[in-house]
Amino acid sequence: MTTEADTDPCSDLATFVASVSFDGVPDEAVSLIERAVLDTVGVTLAGSATDTARRIISAVGSDSGETTVLGTDDSLPLSDAVFVNATAGHCLDFDDVALSVMDGHPSVPMVAPLLAVGERRNATGAELITAYAAGFETQHYVARPISPTHYEDGWHATSTVGTFGTAAAVSRLLELSAEEVAHALNIAASMPAGLKRNFGSMTKPVHVGQAARSGTTAALLAAEGVTADSAAITGDRGFLDLYSSEDPDLERFPTPGSEWALLSDGIDVKKYPCCYYTHAAIYGAAELAKEHDIDPETIDDVHVTASQGAEDALHHADPSTGLEAKFSMEYVVACALVDGHVGLTAFDDERINDPDVQRVRECTSFSVDSSLEYDSNAATVTLSTASGTEYERTQERPPGTNAEPLSLEELREKYRMCGDYASGFDAVEPTLESLTTLRDVSDTADLLARF
Repeated sequence: MTTEADTDPCSDLATFVASVSFDGVPDEAVSLIERAVLDTVGVTLAGSATDTARRIISAVGSDSGETTVLGTDDSLPLSDAVFVNATAGHCLDFDDVALSVMDGHPSVPMVAPLLAVGERRNATGAELITAYAAGFETQHYVARPISPTHYEDGWHATSTVGTFGTAAAVSRLLELSAEEVAHALNIAASMPAGLKRNFGSMTKPVHVGQAARSGTTAALLAAEGVTADSAAITGDRGFLDLYSSEDPDLERFPTPGSEWALLSDGIDVKKYPCCYYTHAAIYGAAELAKEHDIDPETIDDVHVTASQGAEDALHHADPSTGLEAKFSMEYVVACALVDGHVGLTAFDDERINDPDVQRVRECTSFSVDSSLEYDSNAATVTLSTASGTEYERTQERPPGTNAEPLSLEELREKYRMCGDYASGFDAVEPTLESLTTLRDVSDTADLLARF
């Protein structure tokens, strides 16, 4: 591990964050970021209607402020609004993912802070895009030396690594110097937390709110001259050392700005509002039933095989709440076979005990395919009917991956669905159009006034 400031590899990262410009972000990455922000705002709107989000708003108090709370008529002080909006963005587990290195959700910790700080500073859409790019690359940079061990050890990487991404993104939006960015990142090194053990509970989305608020705070502190140890990330007993059970491989640090993770790894957009490890199985089960016109009432046995990573995340074979059901392979596959799809209402608490779904869930089992990589998203669904006929389908990847993305119209329809799910939100179309061409937005405050 390194301890000397002049040799610390994060100094290169800080220089990149401080100097990256909109013109320096590849055009393909700009388009990808616009899609990511659109998607994240949509799922935040829908998440604002959840019981969890309402409880979070109540918990932070009723003090009014200058910062918009998406999907509500409320405004809160900046820190509270960041916490509420980022938590709402993850309440439905419908937000995007980047798994090749980060094992997490890259956009949701960053978008709420960028909108909040952008609203305060009247930032342009191009400035938001540039800041997002800085934050995404930072998440990739920090995660790479400890992935996948960090996630395998039980940390929720969206919350831990996302704290650094947010600190970098907000630092870029605040136009901090390289020295100030370095301090922001090293301040952030004292803030990451979030346990996979809390998957399937109200606390999981709180991880994201916490990361968003902590990263924002780190950047704001650095802007005011607060300092940190220069090797709090990479040094002995720093973040990388303490948050991995194996020695961090610092040789895996990429070169910021020349190896764009946005292009090499990209962003996968969720088609279903539940744990991403279930998506291939959901799609495979629905397609299997559709292709062979399988009557759910005739299903006698269903078996799903997936990766060890899937088993580690999916704790609830017999869920009793909608939140638990999002982390139940058995439940979501049963929904796909009975309904042909898995949408937002599949996780309403009153839906969990639907007798048709429960019957199929009870005859569905799930085990690990040891031939798959730990974090593979592939799944095989094997199904037999009462007549003894057996069907099988292997789905190598979920729908909506960066390699095979949802179409723009599919993405827009997802936003509309999320906007309609939000209570009383009636500005779906005008906000959709502005977010689709975020680079042309001249003032974030004007954009958020429509929410």
